[in-house]
Amino acid sequence: MALVLSMIVRQFLQWLRTAPAGDRAEASSALARAYLYSDLSPDDRAAAEGAMTMLLDDPSPLVRAALADALAFSPDAPASVVYALAAEQPQISSLVLQHSPLLIDADLVDAVATQGARAQEAIARRVGLPRSVAAAIAEIGSAEACLILIESIDADIAPFSIGRMVERFGHLAAIREALLARDDVSVATRQALVVKLSATLCDFVTARDWLAPDRAQRIVKEACEKATVMLAADTPETEMRALIRHLRETGQLTAGLILRALLSGNIALFEEAMSDLSDLPLPRVIGLIHDRGSAGFRAVYEQAALPASTYPAFREAIATLQEDGFLGDPVGATRLKRRMVERVLTRCESAVPGEIEPLLTLLRRFATEAAREEARLFCEDLVAGYVPHYAAFDDDAQVAA
Repeated sequence: MALVLSMIVRQFLQWLRTAPAGDRAEASSALARAYLYSDLSPDDRAAAEGAMTMLLDDPSPLVRAALADALAFSPDAPASVVYALAAEQPQISSLVLQHSPLLIDADLVDAVATQGARAQEAIARRVGLPRSVAAAIAEIGSAEACLILIESIDADIAPFSIGRMVERFGHLAAIREALLARDDVSVATRQALVVKLSATLCDFVTARDWLAPDRAQRIVKEACEKATVMLAADTPETEMRALIRHLRETGQLTAGLILRALLSGNIALFEEAMSDLSDLPLPRVIGLIHDRGSAGFRAVYEQAALPASTYPAFREAIATLQEDGFLGDPVGATRLKRRMVERVLTRCESAVPGEIEPLLTLLRRFATEAAREEARLFCEDLVAGYVPHYAAFDDDAQVAA
């Protein structure tokens, strides 16, 4: 029997030498399907596997593509043939890399590292992609492969892998949009995407000489801080400390950002920042900050090692909060409170000038931003047919009268 099978296989291989490529591809596909779905004896299966192994050396890619198409989805395919097809040309290997259940995680990680972008994209499309393979794609995969991975609904992606993709491709709009559409992206990652977008915009306007580099960087920095405060306003309490640590590790937890948060009424961000910088428990920091005397907050401020020149603004902002509140503002803690900023600026201007000049400049920019934002909101409501009550505009009307 074995002799008969050997003769059949020999005749088949001899026929392959002269048959057209299309015919050889059809015969290879039929042989693979017979191996998978026919009731073959062990000897017949061995002979068929041997023939398919020989077909791996066929000069036409059509033959190997036909084998890949027939074997890619089956757990019963001959492993040696599948492994060889997985290392083939991209148009042949992609189907196997995307679907074959015979490839283990180590095989896929190796393919990500050693094969090209098309192989990485095929692997990223696998159903239920495991965390280790997703990490490999995030680390060295192409931008397209990372985009496919991000958009996968069932891939197991670790938070650090998402962070790595932000670092590598956060400047690409498609990557940013796909990440922001995910529900499992942390607020720290969202803030990192804001930074990437800000840097991209800065490079864009300076490359076209629309703005001087220094001015562009300042505008982008202010926009980034504004967006960070807005993100923090919607951040759950459980994620606030992680956001603060991210800001600190990336050098963004500055006195300017913390002051902006305080003047926006974002007390949670302010308190968490002071707790992290001072290395004091949050409940203790909250008690010292909101103590009616200034000694407690002064101690926290000095422990946090923030610049002495900005202390007057923090002191006056806290005093203003204690006197008038501002925490019930209908727009929430997402933007600067105009009356609060102007009151802090007025009180700081009455102090002895000198070291606080940079602080006054910052507060004036805050005041201008708050006034413009309030005017924009007022006009939008006016166009919509609703005349809101804004204290600043009432004061201006009284002065005009």
